[in-house]
Amino acid sequence: MIKLYGHEISGNSYKARLMLSLLNLNYEWIKVDLMRGEHKLPGYLALNPFGKVPLLADGERLISDAQAILVYLARQYGGDKWLPEDARLYHLFGAGTKINIDRAIEKSDFILNLLEQHLTTRTWLELKRPTIADIAVFPYVALSKDAKISLDVYPALLAWIDRVKNLPGYIPMDGIY
Repeated sequence: MIKLYGHEISGNSYKARLMLSLLNLNYEWIKVDLMRGEHKLPGYLALNPFGKVPLLADGERLISDAQAILVYLARQYGGDKWLPEDARLYHLFGAGTKINIDRAIEKSDFILNLLEQHLTTRTWLELKRPTIADIAVFPYVALSKDAKISLDVYPALLAWIDRVKNLPGYIPMDGIY
């Protein structure tokens, strides 16, 4: 039985609840009263040493980050519908990857155009400073060349990539230098 520990006014708890609902999964909701400090009590800290919500328990597996919970639920229960493999895999691992490459490129073009339009009038994705939105989107956009998708026609996007790369503490990954 899946258990979700959270608080009803937590946006991150809501994300996990919404994903569970969209996947039509049965789960037990366990309220962690943040106002009373239940997230800092020894019993909860034994499950989640970070003392935050949400926390997903799926059998013995405990996941304590909202984004990690979304990825886990999508991969474990949602399949390609919720977390599709992208065109990058097709080009890295070959045509045997069972990806509709034309559809993947079409989706990529659509998303890259939206990002380009958005960044034409902004320095960062959400605020006037970098946020986790920038960090969450960055790797997949920066790795688009692996999918044989050129970013040369997206000058605002290229400038944003450079801004991310110039953040203090930036570290590269294979394919992003």
